[in-house]
Parts: sequence; structure tokens; C-alpha cells
Amino acid sequence: MSYFAAAVVRDAGGWTAAEVNLRGVTDVDEVADRLRDVEPDADLSLLFVEADDAYLVILRLDEGEDLRVFGSDSAYAEESRLGALLVGDLKGPVTGFDDTEEPRPGTGTADDDSEQPAVDPEADPVGDADILADLGIPAQRLLRLCAHEGMLPADVTAEVCQVLGCADEVEELRGI
Repeated sequence: MSYFAAAVVRDAGGWTAAEVNLRGVTDVDEVADRLRDVEPDADLSLLFVEADDAYLVILRLDEGEDLRVFGSDSAYAEESRLGALLVGDLKGPVTGFDDTEEPRPGTGTADDDSEQPAVDPEADPVGDADILADLGIPAQRLLRLCAHEGMLPADVTAEVCQVLGCADEVEELRGI
């Protein structure tokens, strides 16, 4: 299984990006260590791991601590050793969004988008979908991006990075 792992880190000088080699990692803590190594003093570190045009995992460290993880589909854990390391321990449905919204009277739905599911019924996102909410990507938006038909993990990463203001740095890594 092939993958692309791009770290974007923010410090006082703005965003920088670096490709991260995950070969030989033995657990998610070692992945977090490699993310920390990109810029040990970063305020915010994100790692986007895209695998085989099918799976996206986002890892986040705030000031080098409190690792949070989101995976677009739990099936990645069954497909590869790296997937098992990144999302294998994430159980249950995604966390981080409020699903207590009440239906509007007379409609039976909570919003106008409810005819389309927020999540692809074939996918099983896991982890913290609210991982980017404070950066302008609420959980529902992240889930919709991941579930949107025709969107590859690279497309989701590009969209997220556009909102964050680090799209050029990640595109440069790709050689675009």
C-alpha cells in the first residue's frame, strides 16, 4: 500500500510543510514523535496521511502534546500495517460533533442537507472529527469532504489546507 505523509506545522513565523517518512514506525506514538521532529517548538502540528487514493488520516499535536487522530475509514486498519497503527485503536463512531440537533417543526429534518447523508454509508470514519473545528473545518464539513463522491484523500487535504492557509506549502511537497 502506498502513502503520502505531509506534515504542516505552525509557529510564530507561519506555516511550513515537510514530507514525513513513516517506514519502520511501530506505533502511533512513534508517528507522533516524527511529527514533533518536524518542528519541536511548533504551536500546532498536523500530519495528513493519504493512502492508495482511498484513506485519509489526520493527526494533530498542539504544542507537541495531546495527540488527536481522525481517520476517514476504519477499513484502513484492515488494509495495511500502517493503517492498523494509525487507526486500529480507534473504536466506535467519530467524536467531536453535536448530533443532538432537533428537527425543525414540520420537516422531520434538522437541516436542508439532511437528504444527503453526512457520511458515506460505505465508509466508517473513526476518531475525532472535530480535530480541525477551531481552524475553520467543523466536524460535519470534514465528514462531508471525506464522503463526497469523487473526492480523493489528496483533494480533501488540499481543501483543508486551503482553509488553513498552507495549501501552497503542501502543493510544493507534491511537486505540483
